[in-house]
Amino acid sequence: MSVSSPSQRTPAWKSPIHHLSRFSWPWGITIGYLTIMLLLPVSALILKASTEKPINFWRIATEPIALATYEVTFVTALIAALINAVLGLLVAWVLVRYDFPFRRLVDGFIDLPFALPTSVAGLTLATVYSENGWIGSLLAPFGIKVAFTRLGVGVAMLFISLPFVVRTLQPVLQEMEKDIEQAAWSLGASQWQTFWRVVLPPLMPAILTGVALGFSRAVGEYGSIVIVAANIPFKDLIASVLIFQRLEQYDYSGATVIGTVLLSISLLILLAINLIQAWGRRYEL
Repeated sequence: MSVSSPSQRTPAWKSPIHHLSRFSWPWGITIGYLTIMLLLPVSALILKASTEKPINFWRIATEPIALATYEVTFVTALIAALINAVLGLLVAWVLVRYDFPFRRLVDGFIDLPFALPTSVAGLTLATVYSENGWIGSLLAPFGIKVAFTRLGVGVAMLFISLPFVVRTLQPVLQEMEKDIEQAAWSLGASQWQTFWRVVLPPLMPAILTGVALGFSRAVGEYGSIVIVAANIPFKDLIASVLIFQRLEQYDYSGATVIGTVLLSISLLILLAINLIQAWGRRYEL
């Protein structure tokens, strides 16, 4: 009777039975949780919208007021995400590469939009950027009005999406070795050339991830924007507020259709960002 050598035995982790017994319950919990939290709500929204006839769906989705809210929501969110891509990189760079007094305190303030209720954030921004506020009073002589305008919507989106970029970039910056930069300088590269050709390429996947997360958060924001904006159609009304207004009017079909359109556009934009992000991973170290 021959005995198989240890090298010929099937490793335990390759055994189908062991694999099933080890991963069956986490797999089941994962699928169940994602189904309850994501699949069922999204399916309910789509099924409710599908009860409308195509001509009615198209009419509601392409109403002038709906098109205006799409433009305000997505364009402003994209601009806010791009601004935070630049300034968030600067903030993360300073927090990682510089040592200064109260650095940990400043680093803790970055998470403030996460902990602060959105309604409180909106109230704070409206107070600070109003014509009598600390910042608004300084801008008023120049004819710049922030609170209760579309600019206020952009400021609110900047506020709530900044932490996503900073927190995504910080671990990557901490892992980057300074020796690479010093080697580039020793070879005659300027600081600007070193940034563009040595530092920035490895950071691009993290930047794109932060932009995608910040953009998604800005598109779905409601609590702060409804306070800091005037919510006037064709000016600063966003899609989330329009949905709430339709619900207040008991127009459930209109709210569902606009919500479905918002979901579809968000998924398409996120898909495009993820494709760009996958392209940017070519530059990972």
